[in-house]
Amino acid sequence: MNREYMTIWEFIVAPEHARDFEGAYGASGEWVALFRRARGYLRTELHRDRARSDRYVTIDYWESQAAWETFRAKFAEEFTALDARCERWTKSETVIGRFERVV
Repeated sequence: MNREYMTIWEFIVAPEHARDFEGAYGASGEWVALFRRARGYLRTELHRDRARSDRYVTIDYWESQAAWETFRAKFAEEFTALDARCERWTKSETVIGRFERVV
């Protein structure tokens, strides 16, 4: 049985790059555009910490872990290139975890 799969990332963003970061990681950004090319992608949420404005989390939703893994294999080159372009805006990037929805 496939369960909805999520990856949660934490980013600490350089304040002078917050707008660039939000543009790339937001609902109409480059990451969502790349993810939408893959089967099984559902949505991405971008959240900023209310207590610490340089801290963000993204939650990427996929139909299943298999859909995520297929995307990573098929789009590995594009993923790596986009990640390299975006990393100049962040001080750190951490995978908080990979989760599945409990029904």
